[in-house]
Amino acid sequence: MKLELKNVSKKFRKNDVLNDISVEFKPGNIYGLIGTNGSGKSVLFKLICGVMQPTFGNILFDDEDYLKTHGVPKSTRAIIESPNFIGSLSGFDNLKMIAKIQNRISDEDIKNVLKKVGLENEMNKKVNNYSMGMKQKLAIAQVIMEEEELILLDEPFNGLDFKSIDEIRNLILALKNKNRIIIVASHIKEDFVKLADKLYLLDKGKLSEYDKKQL
Repeated sequence: MKLELKNVSKKFRKNDVLNDISVEFKPGNIYGLIGTNGSGKSVLFKLICGVMQPTFGNILFDDEDYLKTHGVPKSTRAIIESPNFIGSLSGFDNLKMIAKIQNRISDEDIKNVLKKVGLENEMNKKVNNYSMGMKQKLAIAQVIMEEEELILLDEPFNGLDFKSIDEIRNLILALKNKNRIIIVASHIKEDFVKLADKLYLLDKGKLSEYDKKQL
């Protein structure tokens, strides 16, 4: 998969949240998107996922304006803003319910991904009893469990302790392969020191390359 944004802008009334963004993301890379809270990182992810439509410009998946022809993005999973699950169900049951939509993975696959994010001992607990960090891990498990080609992670380290941050960072690194694009957004530059192959800065609606040497 190749993902390309061409002259993408997003306006809310007279406010330019994103302004004439053109960028190409290729498989085999982890991209870092740095921006302060409110800089438009989540809006950019919502545009890629088809939750919002750009005011101007095009978003292309393998050179096709997939959102216009199909309405939903191709082979994509995302965490955008705060994770949202059914609190009365267990972590495992939440993921099983989501997995039934495509019916591509087994119960054992779900258990394995919960182990990968460190929830093997909490998978049968109700999500109402999860901490913020546990909910974040569950969201990451949901994003990676079906091994899609485009993974978008908006502030994936929110609510995690230092040990968990290292574990999730290593998990993200292990997901990188020649067929997958991973884009990680964070307002903390240090999150990308060991993670991103290429960095972009989103500031005042504009996207520009950011030198890793500045980290």
